[in-house]
Amino acid sequence: MKNEQKTNKLLFYGKYISYYKENLLVLAKGQMLEYTRTISMVTCMDLSSNNFSGEIPEGLTSRLGLRVLNLFRNHLTEKIPDKIGKLALIESLDFSKNQLSGTIPIRMSNLTYLSHLNLSYNNLSGRIPSGNQLQTLEDTSIYAGNDGFCGHPLTDKCFSDEIPQDPTAVGGDIEKDEEEYEMHWFYSAMGPRFAVGFWAFCGVFVLKKSWRIAYYHFFDEMNDRLFCNRRLTGS
Repeated sequence: MKNEQKTNKLLFYGKYISYYKENLLVLAKGQMLEYTRTISMVTCMDLSSNNFSGEIPEGLTSRLGLRVLNLFRNHLTEKIPDKIGKLALIESLDFSKNQLSGTIPIRMSNLTYLSHLNLSYNNLSGRIPSGNQLQTLEDTSIYAGNDGFCGHPLTDKCFSDEIPQDPTAVGGDIEKDEEEYEMHWFYSAMGPRFAVGFWAFCGVFVLKKSWRIAYYHFFDEMNDRLFCNRRLTGS
């Protein structure tokens, strides 16, 4: 099961003229199928109706030649492995009647050969992935018994689908955030700017004596003019 089986040989047992042809009954795609001539290409793992517990081993996802995986009616828990999408040749997956939780891995929608899927009666939840192969599986019984599922093909909409989207409101919020951001930086920069300007002004008079004398002389003249004006106006 590690590799894809490309041969199509009849299987015979016995020696010389005495032989018999093998046949195989396989529970796959929700029904009992009998294989005879193509039995060498049947790569099926049927572990249904056991007492297996714990999570689904990720080692199963490395069986690249696997075409049927049946884990129906066990006590499996945890999530469906994300690497389930590596089973490129899988045609039938049955994980029903376990205690699996979490969401359906997105990569499961890439299984192009998948024609039968059963995830019913678990504790799975979340949006059912859309697109690709899963979009062709319209039977709602696939997801029965999982109260947390939403999205196509079920009638239960996901919460994000029910929130109305107002483009003008979204645009207004963006503009408001931008204005608040600009004002925040404007006020934040006022302090450093004042400090730099103040010390630059004082530094000039400390280092330049002629400017300092001219500055004081200017204020003395202004004071004299104001004093004279007051005397002339009588105030």
